[in-house]
Amino acid sequence: MSLHATPRDSQRRPLRLTVKSRVESRPVYVEMIDISEGGCKVSGSRGFANVGDRITMKVSNIYVPVGKVAWMEDRVAGISFEGEVHPAVLDHLCAAQVPDVAVEKDDQSRRL
Repeated sequence: MSLHATPRDSQRRPLRLTVKSRVESRPVYVEMIDISEGGCKVSGSRGFANVGDRITMKVSNIYVPVGKVAWMEDRVAGISFEGEVHPAVLDHLCAAQVPDVAVEKDDQSRRL
């Protein structure tokens, strides 16, 4: 079983947002792929973090709980939050995301 398939305490919600973060003390930008009350999946540049690194993230002007990198696979990392994100905050974040224009264009071309 891969680390991605481990049982979750809460439902993952898809999310596509660029997030200003700090890994240890270094500023980095990552793309948030999904989020749940207890953690998230992010993608960044190669080597942006290591397993065990502490990470802080500011998503749409909201600070999510401090987290730790639980796993890394190439440019993708699983983050485990030290606290939980309230479900209402998750609703707000998911509503604030910008649609992926490339996906929309691809969907439109399929309809033609």
